[in-house]
Amino acid sequence: MKSLEELRKIREEAIKNVEMRNPDKDIRVVVGMATCGISAGARPVLSTFVDEVAKRNLKNVQVVQTGCIGMCTYEPIVEIYAPDKEKVTYIHVDSEKAKRIVAEHLVNGSVVREYTIGSEI
Repeated sequence: MKSLEELRKIREEAIKNVEMRNPDKDIRVVVGMATCGISAGARPVLSTFVDEVAKRNLKNVQVVQTGCIGMCTYEPIVEIYAPDKEKVTYIHVDSEKAKRIVAEHLVNGSVVREYTIGSEI
């Protein structure tokens, strides 16, 4: 750190990240971050969700991580919870899929069915 301005930018980013975890949000995006999820590539998926939600200024969306969801063969797994709607479970998510999920599901309210559990059958 070389200046007070640089420190302010770091502080602003930290505040944004904390705000994104606010439990009073309408929609929760939960990324499985147990060892199985991380080894399958969940870290960049989580980062993509955080970046896309921030970039689109989605104030009603909370992005959080959780431990093992219990379906290791489907990792990385992302679950989306919205009021008065069934939970949606996305499987084998990568960064490109995460961007599409944000655009179609979080912004437009349309579930991306081909990425959901059960669609692989």
